[in-house]
Amino acid sequence: MPDLVLLLELGAIAVLFAGIPLAYLLTRSTYSLFQKLNWVLVFMTFDLIVFGAFTRLTDSGLGCPDWPGCYGTSNPFHALSDIQQAESALPTGPVTVMKAWIEMIHRYLAMTVGALILLQVGIAFSKLKSLGKSPFIMSLGLLLLVCIQGAFGAWTVTLKLQPIIVTIHLMLALVLLACLTAYAQHAWEETASSVRTLRIYPLPTLLIVASMFILFMQVFLGAWVSTNYAVLACPDFPTCLGSAWPETNWAEGFTLWRQLGLNAQGEFISPVALQTIHWAHRIFAVLVLLCLGFLGLKAYSLSTPATPMLKRFAKILMTLLLLQVLTGISNVVFQWPLLAALLHTAGSAALVFCLVRMGYWASWKSPIRMKIAKSL
Repeated sequence: MPDLVLLLELGAIAVLFAGIPLAYLLTRSTYSLFQKLNWVLVFMTFDLIVFGAFTRLTDSGLGCPDWPGCYGTSNPFHALSDIQQAESALPTGPVTVMKAWIEMIHRYLAMTVGALILLQVGIAFSKLKSLGKSPFIMSLGLLLLVCIQGAFGAWTVTLKLQPIIVTIHLMLALVLLACLTAYAQHAWEETASSVRTLRIYPLPTLLIVASMFILFMQVFLGAWVSTNYAVLACPDFPTCLGSAWPETNWAEGFTLWRQLGLNAQGEFISPVALQTIHWAHRIFAVLVLLCLGFLGLKAYSLSTPATPMLKRFAKILMTLLLLQVLTGISNVVFQWPLLAALLHTAGSAALVFCLVRMGYWASWKSPIRMKIAKSL
């Protein structure tokens, strides 16, 4: 268990990091503090996902092999002697000064998101009379979600990068991003005012939900590829080892509970299993392209002069799909370059954000419906 001094130091660092976006908020007057805080949380969570990918891709996940601190301290400066000793004992191992800093910066960013959500809960509680219970209850749900995400971050370290734990850690981060985006785009204070707003719903919600489900399945497969280091199991494109349909072992490749690099029997995982993992992600990408491409075209065609933002997000969605294809192919053809891998993860997060934003114009009912929010 971490001692009290360590927790206080980490808390102070989180407050310091959180103070940077808060200071920016105070300088802006266009929106209320609550609205700006909600959107800053979306931005910070997106950054956290990308930096988390950078941490994983640079093999820095065990840069500090304990949690929540680094060798029992709040930063690598205080743990310098321990880090150097570990690096001297195993120069090619997971612990170096640079990797320790990468890992701890990732944790600082995560703590910053947690601290800002705590502030969000506090503001929502202070506005119970004007906004009602919904924003407060939902912010409590976000706080619970970020705590669960933190637990998986701890298990990522203590269970030595076990693939299913790291994969769930990424998936939860994307769920958090989606929930924060939905929370931020809800006009809580606008709804509570006497201003009347016109809403048009040209998109079927079922299409948005189906697209989100398929996207999350593909992200899971992509994370499974990355956490099992199976990106180069198929080093050519569009074939895999020169074959249009390579040899596969689905049972070994998708045994979820096992150690990194090992199969369920504790033996080294076979190259065929790694091929299977890679191939599944590549094949499922076709379904993602078809489904999300259809959504983008439909949203573009259904947008009206009253919904210019929907047309804009339809264009963004199709552009992101194209970039995902290019960065995915680049990972194979150019042997997993860091920039392409980072952009591929960022693209996945951006697609989640885009789908949630497009959901603003979706309805379970008629294809086009108008809603006037009257004063409460």
